[in-house]
Amino acid sequence: MSFLHLSLNKTIYYELIDGNLNNPYLIFLHEGLGCAAMWKDFPKRLCQKTKCPGLVYDRSGYGQSSPLDSVRTIHYIHDYALNELPRVITSIIPDRPYILIGHSDGGSISLIFGAERSPLLRGIITEAAHVFVEPETIEGIRVADDAFARGKFGGLYAYHGKKTRQMFNAWSETWLSEWFKHWNIEYLLPSIHCPVLVMQGREDQYGTERQVRSIVSKSSGSAEPFFVANCGHAPHREQAETVLEKAAGFIEKTRPGG
Repeated sequence: MSFLHLSLNKTIYYELIDGNLNNPYLIFLHEGLGCAAMWKDFPKRLCQKTKCPGLVYDRSGYGQSSPLDSVRTIHYIHDYALNELPRVITSIIPDRPYILIGHSDGGSISLIFGAERSPLLRGIITEAAHVFVEPETIEGIRVADDAFARGKFGGLYAYHGKKTRQMFNAWSETWLSEWFKHWNIEYLLPSIHCPVLVMQGREDQYGTERQVRSIVSKSSGSAEPFFVANCGHAPHREQAETVLEKAAGFIEKTRPGG
């Protein structure tokens, strides 16, 4: 178990995965209800397949990291992307090239960070990333909110412990708020110059292909859409073999001469 102390009251849990240090690190950024453990064995399998080292961590408020210490605002995803993530990178893998792999909120965090154009960023892989709020997103979260109230998300307690209710409510109340309907990060997509692989399940209950089309059409670098058949919001869990092959191929292309 490894922990990074960002401040007196903020501690980040992380795991490192072995790999060839001549290759870029793969940094895995979990979903809005997720954590490092909820990736299961996907990070290790992708690192083994690509021979890349990896970094998986719990954002503040999740998993084994410190609980949330403030009310979320419309900028909460920006805060994770522009404040927490850079500190994690410079503290744990300083001066190392890396590729971001983000699921849902983690995908949006990857895109916001990517717009800063770090010279060490080699590429971005997103799964079910959001760049604006859709009616389908709101409806999907309403269904999840009702299910949580009826005890259908009890499995989350195994991962987040006493933080579970606070974490879930922060997620659902933010996305269902009237003011969050105006959240939109399409304006920053033209600032992304690195290669991007944009994946989404065909049956994603939280978003439509408009998210993918926006990212691909507005990014300035090469951006490839990839729709996963027979798949909902979590392609790396629901169609793991397909996602592993596609992600590994993308990673290979980011290497010199790839």
